[in-house]
Amino acid sequence: MSPSSYSISTCSCCPPYDHFYCRHLAHRRRGRAPSPHMAWCPPDMHRPAPVTKSQSMEHKYVELPKKRHLNKSERAILFQMLPYATAAEAEAGLGRALTHAEAAWLGYSATVPDHLLYCHNVAILLLLYTIAPLPLALLELRARRAGPGEPLFSLQRLKLQPRACLSPAAILRCYLDTARVLLLTVGTLSLVSYPAVRAVGIRTGLPLPSPGEVAAQIAVYLLVEDYLGYWIHRLLHTRWGYDHIHRVHHEFTAPVGYAAPYAHWAEVLILGVPAFTGPAIVPCHMTTLWLWFVLRHLEAIDIHSGFNFPFNPTKLIPFYGGAEHHDYHHRVGGQSQSNFSSVFTFCDYLYGTDKGYKHHKASLAKS
Repeated sequence: MSPSSYSISTCSCCPPYDHFYCRHLAHRRRGRAPSPHMAWCPPDMHRPAPVTKSQSMEHKYVELPKKRHLNKSERAILFQMLPYATAAEAEAGLGRALTHAEAAWLGYSATVPDHLLYCHNVAILLLLYTIAPLPLALLELRARRAGPGEPLFSLQRLKLQPRACLSPAAILRCYLDTARVLLLTVGTLSLVSYPAVRAVGIRTGLPLPSPGEVAAQIAVYLLVEDYLGYWIHRLLHTRWGYDHIHRVHHEFTAPVGYAAPYAHWAEVLILGVPAFTGPAIVPCHMTTLWLWFVLRHLEAIDIHSGFNFPFNPTKLIPFYGGAEHHDYHHRVGGQSQSNFSSVFTFCDYLYGTDKGYKHHKASLAKS
């Protein structure tokens, strides 16, 4: 049967002709795929319909005596809600063949509950935090040992603060302390925040988003996170906020990649608010949410790298601050009233918090 010939009915508690699909379909359990003519409602979600003893079952299917065909937009909404059990059902619902990515996603997500898919963020974050800053840490240690007569002496010229080089013990302490805080805060938050993720509309079904949709959503998330993060960062530099919370992050006046999420546990939770606000405003697919957290963490590692690489591709991004912009903020420390933006520089420009940095750049240009 082709998707165009599907008809739909509502459950016994829904008005049969007011809606083209049952309003309880969203509560269907993963992996169950009844006939397209039937809709299932869990008995605890609505007023149960009277049934005879022979009809007494855990799941009740009610078929309308009168059916009607769905138009294209109605089918799109309906099949987006239905949890496909097989690739054949998904292809019938989408009206096309699955891509390799969609087939792989269906094969994996069909066996994993949605709340566990969301908790993948913890594993992705810890894995990324362990691997991504490692090359930067090795360069930091190599630059520390390099002398004027060695070929790698040029590494110190790439360092934004060449006289400040961290020891292996300091880098290891930074990694272990941060990994512990991330596991306790992000791990706990992921376990309790899934109802909010589901409420804002983060979806896990097919189809997967197009590259254009993903790019547009990520752009919105960057702008929202940068603006909210700017003001939160300024609040953390008030006397109380710095003394009680933010001073932990500024223990590294010459940051390294592993120091990107090095912070007080309360700051980790607070900065999670602007990171999640974008997806709450513009809901996305779970894979896009994963990608957003990966890119945001990579950006944080980049601005805390301590190196000003001339070939860094982020220099091509308009208004991107980069490592040089944020390194000045760490160099000044707790008294800093400049460069609060985490991604772009326009907030610092608009609100006049880049004057110290501009003066510093002008002084370097004259010397």
